[in-house]
Amino acid sequence: MAEKGTAAALSGANSVREAVCIHTKKIFSSCRDKDCIEDLRFYPTQSAQAVLAAAQGIRGGSAELLYTFVDVEPVNFNRGYYTVDMRFYYKITLQAFTGSTRCTEITGLATFGKRVILCGGESGAKIFSSEPVADELDVQLDLTADLPTAVVEVIDPLLLSAGFAENCHYVPGVLTGVPEGILAAFDEPLVLDESQSRRVCVSLGQFSIVRLERDTQLLIPVYDYCIPTEECTVAGIGSAEDPCAVFADVEFPMDSFFPTDAPCENGSVGGTNCGCGCGCNR
Repeated sequence: MAEKGTAAALSGANSVREAVCIHTKKIFSSCRDKDCIEDLRFYPTQSAQAVLAAAQGIRGGSAELLYTFVDVEPVNFNRGYYTVDMRFYYKITLQAFTGSTRCTEITGLATFGKRVILCGGESGAKIFSSEPVADELDVQLDLTADLPTAVVEVIDPLLLSAGFAENCHYVPGVLTGVPEGILAAFDEPLVLDESQSRRVCVSLGQFSIVRLERDTQLLIPVYDYCIPTEECTVAGIGSAEDPCAVFADVEFPMDSFFPTDAPCENGSVGGTNCGCGCGCNR
C-alpha cells in the first residue's frame, strides 16, 4: 500500500515552493439543471388579492429567489448515494390590469420542490472542534460527518409567463409550513388559502448547480500566497404561446456560477441540460 504524502519543502519545476496539507471540503459529485417550472400557484398578499379580484388581465414582471431549504438523506439501497431535497421560495412581482391602460404592481409567493440523487461517499467519523458557538459558552462543537454537505447554487429565475388559470398544478387547500423568515420578506400577510383568492399561475425558468461535499485533508503544491491584483470596483446597477420553448433556447449561464479571469463580455457560456450521467434524477 502506498504511503500517504506529508508536508515538505519542494524545489524544481513550475516554481512550486512546498507541499502542504490543508483541511477543506472535497466535492464528491455535482450536477447542473435547467428547470422549466410550469404553472406554479401564486399566493398574493392581501392588497394584491384585492387588486386581483377586479383585475381584467395580468402579465409577467420579475421573480426573486428568497431562500432554498436543503435536506440530505442516504439512499438505503445504494450505499454512498444520497438524495438532496430542495424547496425553493420565490417572491413574484406581477402587473395586474385594472383598466384599459392602467396597471398595478402586485407581489406574492410561489414555491417549488425538487429532488436529485448524487454520490457523496461514506464516512463513519465524528468531528469535534474547539470553535466556540455563538451566544453560548465556549463548548466543543459535535459535527457528525456521516452525511455529506449539500450545496445548492441558484440564480434568480426567469419569469416566463403569468396569467389567470383554471388548471394550475398545485396542492389544493391552504399552503402550510411556510417559514417565518419567508413570510417576513413581504410587507403584509399573504393569502395562503387558495379558496380565498383568485387563481393565478406563473411559469419560471431556473438554473441551478447541486453538489455534495465532505471535509477532508489534501496534500497540495504551494506556489505563493494569494495576493489580490485588481482594485475593487462598484458594480452598476413579451409573452409566448409556449414559455418552455422560449426557455429551452436560453443558454446555461455558466459564468454566473464560476469566476473567470477573462474581461467581462456580452453573452454567456453555453451548456447542456443535466442528463442521467450527472445524477440529476428527480
